[in-house]
Amino acid sequence: MTRYRPAASRRRTKTKTLFLTIGLAFVSALWLPVAAQSRTTLSKLRQQIEQELSKQPGIFAVAFKDLTTGKELLIREHEVFHAASTMKTPVMIEVYKQAAQHKLALQDSMTITTDFKSIVDGSPYNLRAEQDSDTSIYKAVGTKRTLANLVYDMIIVSSNLATNMVIERVGAQNVTQTMRDLGAKDIQVRRGVEDSKAFAQGLNNTTTAYDLMVIFEKIARGGAVSPDASKAMINTLLDQKFNDAIPGKLPKDVKVAHKTGSIAGVRHDSGIVLLPDGRKYVLVLLSKEIKDDKATINTMATVSEWIYKFVK
Repeated sequence: MTRYRPAASRRRTKTKTLFLTIGLAFVSALWLPVAAQSRTTLSKLRQQIEQELSKQPGIFAVAFKDLTTGKELLIREHEVFHAASTMKTPVMIEVYKQAAQHKLALQDSMTITTDFKSIVDGSPYNLRAEQDSDTSIYKAVGTKRTLANLVYDMIIVSSNLATNMVIERVGAQNVTQTMRDLGAKDIQVRRGVEDSKAFAQGLNNTTTAYDLMVIFEKIARGGAVSPDASKAMINTLLDQKFNDAIPGKLPKDVKVAHKTGSIAGVRHDSGIVLLPDGRKYVLVLLSKEIKDDKATINTMATVSEWIYKFVK
């Protein structure tokens, strides 16, 4: 049995429905532009980053690439910087390349030594623990370690001693040539660490933000030597112990496979950011002529956080 409703009641119901529909449409009209505006554009992000970097004395470069969308943000990407320890990533790539060519094996043993020769004239120079971020290896001088262990220490604790031993094994010129083969046109790996005669003559390892972006994209996409080698390198880079810059302000569930670098007046970080949903992006932050190292690191962490929020 259908219940009868008076005409006045039916009219009131229709009126309420009409007002509700109009109200929802009005709210949607207001909300949509706000939602659209809340999404930072790449150009606005660039402006925001440039303003933040301008607050710090020094010269900065940024190279960002979203490996899902292909979007890039580049600031002074071809500016040349002293590579500091960022050159250790190219050295690691060369090790895996020569292993794939059966020129060496990762399980090859090497005797730990602190004595090396300058690229200028072959004269000897010596590495000391107080000049190195890794001091434990100096206690093992005269003993043997595998090439794999040396590469691992070269990356995660930035061991200069391990780096020099690895470079002597694979050859600095070979590292540079491999960078050219990967499409990195400006990276120069000339020598090991603490070669003061070479430093005095300006014979330094150099890089650009763009070139580091190129090689990290190769690693991220499995194109550095091979998919297996690229995966192994990522696993090593994920164990990085210096995590104040790119990872500094990121959520704990975001992983960063990266390599840092620093000398007086220089602070770098470079690597692959891996999001929980499987997406990846490459980020390179370089600096030189800086005055405040801690402030620079904080600025880099802030820039990294903004880029993460943009991608997210």
